[in-house]
Amino acid sequence: MPKVGMQPIRRSQLIQATLEAVDQVGMSDASIAYIARLAGVSNGIISHYFRDKNGLLEATMRHLMAALSSAVRQRRTRLRDDSPRAQLRAIVEGNFDDSQVSGPAMKTWLAFWASSMHQPALRRLQRINDHRLYSNLCCEFRRVLPLDEARAAARGMAALIDGLWLRSALSGDAFQTEQALRIAFEYLDLQLAKAAPRRMG
Repeated sequence: MPKVGMQPIRRSQLIQATLEAVDQVGMSDASIAYIARLAGVSNGIISHYFRDKNGLLEATMRHLMAALSSAVRQRRTRLRDDSPRAQLRAIVEGNFDDSQVSGPAMKTWLAFWASSMHQPALRRLQRINDHRLYSNLCCEFRRVLPLDEARAAARGMAALIDGLWLRSALSGDAFQTEQALRIAFEYLDLQLAKAAPRRMG
């Protein structure tokens, strides 16, 4: 009989082992046996908690998405300035948090995106993640821009965030956070500058 409280510990242990396995050998070669060996458990433990490899990948992605939401939320709640610019900068910074740009996280996100094209459960997660980013950005842009312009600015910012992240992931080099933030903030300021003439008019 498992000890009380072991389930969250075991699940966390297996998720961390999955991130490590994907970082070391890639998703295709990160077998259940390999992940179990890294976690120091039997193959049956993974089946017990996650059914199969897809279930483990889904749980790992939920973990990364929760870390992303937390990174954004923490930055936004710490703000003393509630301006759209400050809120949008916090959203951008959260998306480039260390939890999202480490080697294991980036490789796992790439594996997730590829798998989501074929797995309905993963596709749903991807859509949730995309909608959350777009919605948060659009809400803040909408405070200073007309609806159509706010939507366009949000789509552009979301694409820029994903593009900066993806180019770095594919380069194989360490993520250049300061450079990514500088590029994203320049785009942000260009979009917000469209509101200035209206306020002055």
